[in-house]
Amino acid sequence: MSELSRLLARPDHLHTLPRLVVFDWDGTLADSTGRIVATFQEALASVDHPPLPDKAILGIIGLSLPNAIVELFPEGDDHFREALALNYHRHYFANEEPATLFPEAEALLQALSEAGCLLAVATGKSRRGLDLAVAQTGTADYFHHTLTAEETRSKPHPAMLEGILDHTGSRPDETWMVGDTDFDLLMARNADTHAIGITHGAHPAERLAAAQPDWLIERLAQLHDGE
Repeated sequence: MSELSRLLARPDHLHTLPRLVVFDWDGTLADSTGRIVATFQEALASVDHPPLPDKAILGIIGLSLPNAIVELFPEGDDHFREALALNYHRHYFANEEPATLFPEAEALLQALSEAGCLLAVATGKSRRGLDLAVAQTGTADYFHHTLTAEETRSKPHPAMLEGILDHTGSRPDETWMVGDTDFDLLMARNADTHAIGITHGAHPAERLAAAQPDWLIERLAQLHDGE
């Protein structure tokens, strides 16, 4: 059995639902990676920079915007980075298309909530961006806490996840972190929680597997299947 095949099988220690499930937002609950890539390309055009390969932009989804820009442009000066970030936000919020969840997302949130799980969000989005997306999707009542990269350290540093653990009074060993990027999984590892990768988002399964998650899933409903 290949390593990828092994990770796609639910491990024994994750057959019981945890006390707390923390979700990433973009690419995990929300089908939004295409919008992020398009917005980033628009921002690049606004600062007279040639477009980047879409794959490069997908690769930094999950980081805070400043960290993502540094990752893509390590040689860029402060003026360029600030202008790019400003234009990204301008284009993102000018787009009036509402946020869209993956088809199974709301049913999963409801099922986990009814099963007694605490739910939270840890995201590289801005607070304004997350609040808008949560309002547009009508999911605010499901979440006991949310934290963004504006309010703490960017993934993969564990501070965002540790802040949610502190707020909910949860232990790492009774917590699942679910995300579509290796930044999510590495944050989970750094915070000693269980790490679950989902393959329908920004990073391919092979990249997620390299971060050594406890489990890889292909559909959100798998988190509650069989419970």
